[in-house]
Amino acid sequence: MRHADVAMYVAKRSHGSVVCYDAAQDHYNAERLSLVAELRRAVQRDELVLHYQPQVCQPSGEVRTLEALVRWQHPVRGLLAPDEFVPIAEQTGLIDDLTRWVLDAALRQLHEWRASMPQLMVAVNISARSLQQLTFPGMVLDALSRAGASADWLLLEITETALVTDATRAATVLRTLTADGVRLSVDDFGQGYTSLSQLSELPLSELKIDKSFVLNMAESTSDAAIVRSVIDLGHNLGMDVVAEGVEDPRALDMLLDLGCDITQGFWFSHPLPADQVPGWIVQHSIKTKTVRSTAARLA
Repeated sequence: MRHADVAMYVAKRSHGSVVCYDAAQDHYNAERLSLVAELRRAVQRDELVLHYQPQVCQPSGEVRTLEALVRWQHPVRGLLAPDEFVPIAEQTGLIDDLTRWVLDAALRQLHEWRASMPQLMVAVNISARSLQQLTFPGMVLDALSRAGASADWLLLEITETALVTDATRAATVLRTLTADGVRLSVDDFGQGYTSLSQLSELPLSELKIDKSFVLNMAESTSDAAIVRSVIDLGHNLGMDVVAEGVEDPRALDMLLDLGCDITQGFWFSHPLPADQVPGWIVQHSIKTKTVRSTAARLA
């Protein structure tokens, strides 16, 4: 029965009609089950931490949004990336507690930052499971209330896969969130199954181009064409377009030429611990002003 359950989850994620059990997909072995218990305690004991990656508006260079990325400061295994524990949380029901913790921590931190940087917003990644729960908007509103935060401070990032798991229910949840004032972004766009009719009907504010296309766009004419098409599509639908995975100046220059609204990636900054964010924003602002001043003198 456990093997059948594992195969069922794989089938749902891959949209396959028939999936056979594969031990490599089995997250319920002894080690994984031990990790589940540890993760439950980690949420309760605040062993989780958030790092923040800036998103840079173009062409102004202003930072308005920080993407909150969860890490687990494991007492034995060290700092764990989300890929090592978020899938486990999604498959065991812990994702609700994890999402609640991330929302609370991110919004509390944002409330502190906005005292000196009132333009800032925070982006939080949301799982497909959350979009299937009609109670999820209530969870978000409760988190905003606890932090003393306004709904327009928050941007929720959802994947294309989350939109098609149960499109009708997801649309209901998204419309409720938008009515409450929360902005919505489609993450990793270009790798999933979202139809154009869904994009036009859902209350979305952003399209976020999958980083695999951005990483290779300077060398691949096909990837560059896909990036161009997504930017045009987003703009024609009245959305901002975000390019993540910007790691070199060639890609950045191409994105600027294509009119991309927001850029994110290692070229600007790796995800930063919270205490390093204000200093980075100050230095980035100084650097941007210096570059602009130099360009104006040379013009």
